Formats: sequence, structure tokens, C-alpha cells
Amino acid sequence: MKKQILINTKSKKYKIVIENGLISTYLKSELISDSKKFFIVDSKISKKISKIIKNKKNLFLIKVNGSEKLKSINTYWELISKLLQKKIDRSSTIISIGGGTVGDLSGFISSTILRGVKFILIPTTLLSQVDSSVGGKNGINSIYGKNLIGTFYQPDIVIIDPTILKSLPLKQIRTGYAEIVKHALINDKNFYIWLKKNFKNIFLLKKNTLSYAISKSIKIKAKYVKSDEKEKLINLSSRALLNFGHTFGHALESINKFRSNLTHGEAISIGMIIATKISYRMKNIRRSELDDIINHFKQAGLPYSTKYMINNKLYKAITADKKNTNNKINLILLKKVGEAYYKRGLNIAELKNLIN
Repeated sequence: MKKQILINTKSKKYKIVIENGLISTYLKSELISDSKKFFIVDSKISKKISKIIKNKKNLFLIKVNGSEKLKSINTYWELISKLLQKKIDRSSTIISIGGGTVGDLSGFISSTILRGVKFILIPTTLLSQVDSSVGGKNGINSIYGKNLIGTFYQPDIVIIDPTILKSLPLKQIRTGYAEIVKHALINDKNFYIWLKKNFKNIFLLKKNTLSYAISKSIKIKAKYVKSDEKEKLINLSSRALLNFGHTFGHALESINKFRSNLTHGEAISIGMIIATKISYRMKNIRRSELDDIINHFKQAGLPYSTKYMINNKLYKAITADKKNTNNKINLILLKKVGEAYYKRGLNIAELKNLIN
């Protein structure tokens, strides 16, 4: 059954369409037009896409290996050069097909080449379907931290096909689930209760359960994006609240040098537990709620232990977080299960005391 979610921002209105088997049917309909289309595709699924667009005029396929290492200034320049050599113009379309790192890089390229071209996003991992596909954040990493170079640039449409997830290992499904449970913890206690009852069916990719979890997550994120598209912290519903667990998670990824042994979702999972513990120590949530969240992460196979990762390297990486201001650390914490808030102005000494 097809679901459509309208994302309404100040810069653009666009649809997110969710339907089983949608990738093939949508691409075939897109190939009718004569304008140039540039496919930036994760090499893991490039064969499937090649069959669909084979021998079609004005179509160009660029294969990439999706990972955090892809999001570099060198890869950005390499792909920009290929597009310019193929004489991309302002009537052209860039179509990103892959996980979050492919989408982040493709969106950044789309927003900067020729000062902006049409951008279609087709996320193929659970993580990218429920998180990075929504809201128009694009960018690359640097030696100074994650996503410190980038733009806000909304896609023209997002195509989500849950059947593509069948090719993913359970580790990748879990990494997407971490972002789903994040949405529940910051915004919807009833959704969190539902997830505790239904997460196993999400992992088994049961159609109705999976489709509901994806659409519910997107709707939660869309609410924050609409309220504060460019994360200006203009109100209590700022999209900064979506960064629950990310201050610590991004720091963990950075000190791990973005190696694949720690996925984004796993790092965010650990980050959420640290933030939840701080929320408890600040007397926002009860001990029973903290224990319940940790227990659910255990049951879902999400990493939750942090002891061996708490070190000076982590604190140094935290100071590079882009939410920080005036050398003070700003965190997203839980006010209660289902409601988050923005805690400003912590220094490193205070943060160490709260964690330790």
C-alpha cells in the first residue's frame, strides 16, 4: 500500500513516497524525459540499477562505495569533476541511490554544482530511510569532525522501497532501528511502548510493522524539520532535538576514524545511553526509566556499554561538535521519556562530572 508524506519547509515542499517495489516502477517512469540524469549509486546495488537504465540516452551511472570515508573533500571534487566533464546543466537531475553517506554526499554535490540542480533521493538502508532522507542536511566530513562542511538542500522527492532492505544484514537493520527508537524517546512515549512490543517484527521486515515504523519515524522528524529547517534553535521544537545521542555518537565515530566496526547507528545508540544517564543524574527521569531504556537496547541488540570509550580523546572530540557555542557544550537530554530538551552551556568539567 502506497503512503505519501508531505514535507513542508520554507525552502521547498516535497513528497516522501513509501511503497514496496517502488524503486523499479519510479525509475522506469523517470526515464521517459530527455534531460540528462546522473545516478550516484552504491556499488552494492549498482547491478540492479544498471539493468533498469541500460542503453538509455542521456543517463550516466557513477558507482561509489558507501561509507563515512566516502564523505571526503577528495571524493566530492572527484565526482564534481566527472559531472562537469559529462556537461551537466541546470536541467539535469542527480539521483542518489544508496545509504546515508551516499545521500549526504550526493545532496551536497547537488546543492553546489551550478549553484543547485534537481535532486532525487532513493535511500536503500533503514537508517537512511528513517533519518537522513528527511530534512535536507547534506555534507562531508573533515579531520576536525563529522559533517562540519555542508548545506541545507531539500530533495525534490524521496522514494522509499522497504523491499530493498531484504538484502541488508541484521547489523544494518539494527543501526537503522537505533534512529527509530531515538525518535520515540524524544517525542512519543506511546511509540516507544509500541516499539518495545514490535521491534522483533521490524527486524524480521514484516511488511505492515516495518512500513508503520518507517512512516511514523519520518512524521516525527518532519515535524522538527518544519519547525526549524536550518537548526537555528528558534523554538522549543528545534530540529536540534533530533541530535539526541549524536554529540557523543559523532565523537565516538570520529575517534574510531569512521571504521566500519562501529556503524553510525551503533555509535548513536551508545550516545543515547550516555545522554539518558546524564538525564537521570540531572533528576529528569527516574532510575526505573533509565533501566527500562537500557534493557530495551539490550533486548534489541543495540550497544549500550560506554565505560571503555570514556577517555580524553572522546572529550576532545565532543568539543568539536557543531552544536557548541562560545566554547560551551550544548546537549540534547530527556526531560522525560517521549520529550527532549536543549541543555546549554556546560563546560568540560561539568560534563565529566555528570558522566563519571
